[in-house]
Amino acid sequence: MHGKSRNYRSIVFSMEMVATIAMAIVVSVKEKIDTNKSTYFNPIMKILILCTGNSCRSQMAQAFLQSVDTRLEVASAGTEPSGYVHPKAIEVMQEEGIDLSQNKSESVDQYLDEAWDYVITVCGGAKETCPAFMGTVQHRLHIGFDDPAEVTGNEDHIMSEFRRVRDEIKTAFIQFFDEQVKPHIG
Repeated sequence: MHGKSRNYRSIVFSMEMVATIAMAIVVSVKEKIDTNKSTYFNPIMKILILCTGNSCRSQMAQAFLQSVDTRLEVASAGTEPSGYVHPKAIEVMQEEGIDLSQNKSESVDQYLDEAWDYVITVCGGAKETCPAFMGTVQHRLHIGFDDPAEVTGNEDHIMSEFRRVRDEIKTAFIQFFDEQVKPHIG
């Protein structure tokens, strides 16, 4: 009987140890989740970039702006999403060290129920109709760029136009961040 009592205490002790370890793991995981939530679910500012197809300009603008400050929540969308990110946009952004290959062309409809600090349209020429955002937004801006996807000519000319537009987008969105965003976020 004395041996069974010792085994029983040993089992109870082992179960208490397992429970203690499990509780420590739960607390640790909960702290990690809470930390990540504050990073991902409470951005310092929300910015939506709109275009028609969401395949070139808005994708590049989103990537540049997100690369400036990861505390921003930046999304891009189109009123008529193309269903893909243009391969040449992926290529010229890769030259900047930014990978768009996993991005998707998304519809503005999925963002209508969210409130945004800024909604920025990036369509360019007079023949384009810039999309209108009907959701809740504090500031609406238009920063227009030519559509490099519509350029014709030889491969060198097309790539030079993608690079030109990429560089214009980079300059404009870094300026937007410095002048409009940075003063409000510290």
